[in-house]
Amino acid sequence: MSAPTVRRRRLGTKLRALRDGLGLTLEDVAARADGRITVAKLSRLETARTPAKPVDVKMLLALYGVDDDELCVALLALANEGSARGWWHSYRGVLSPVYEDLISLEAEAASVRSWQMGAIPGLLQTAEYAREIISSTATSAAVEDKVDALVEVRLARQSILTSRERPLDLRVVIGESALHTKCCEDDVMRDQLTRLLTVSRRPNITIQVLPAGVPPHVGQMGSFSLLGFADHSDLDVVHIESLTSGLYVEDGQEVAVYQSAFERLSAAALAPEASAERIAEIRKTA
Repeated sequence: MSAPTVRRRRLGTKLRALRDGLGLTLEDVAARADGRITVAKLSRLETARTPAKPVDVKMLLALYGVDDDELCVALLALANEGSARGWWHSYRGVLSPVYEDLISLEAEAASVRSWQMGAIPGLLQTAEYAREIISSTATSAAVEDKVDALVEVRLARQSILTSRERPLDLRVVIGESALHTKCCEDDVMRDQLTRLLTVSRRPNITIQVLPAGVPPHVGQMGSFSLLGFADHSDLDVVHIESLTSGLYVEDGQEVAVYQSAFERLSAAALAPEASAERIAEIRKTA
């Protein structure tokens, strides 16, 4: 059996929260379901050991009396993804399961809040900058052989900023040191900074720079991205990327810590207009 994806875990956690909120046991639900679901199956759904089918989710939402249409749509979307095929499925064999999870979540997220300490966020990278970052952080020959495909994927991810009916609302805070990266090829960093200035004019994109030399701050603990899902913050998830893999934070209280951390970083950073001026200044010497 494949390992549970973050999507399955989020769905299972929410189904259990709905049941707990009504004070129902697994046995209570099974009894109400009149044989349509067993205690064992419900337990497997809640712990993400078994993928939830849309018909099961619809039944449970009805049993729990959930009349929040947006919540129902969000949870059914989590269940439906198991049979849906996004564009990223054509890159299987190139992408890790954790990276597939990230792309899938980005495709449905309403917002992303990202703090990046040492690099430009992937959703804002140019092709050549992405190539340098991917190549320089490759940890094996296998990754080096996939650089072209990984660059294609990184650029394809960016469509959520422009092509959706409701484009992703993106807010990023970038450490100033990331803007001073010395790339191997001429003009790569200058072109990347130009792109930041260009996309920052879009109404759904906010870019802030955290100046060098600021006092110690929470961002020094590492970069992270917070994916938000409209009015259902209990479905929000944090993605933390490491050199070899990625980690998801799904517990509501822990997610709230990252939400607070991002707002503190945003408050300490330059305002968007001042950030654009700083990026323009740095570009002159890039």
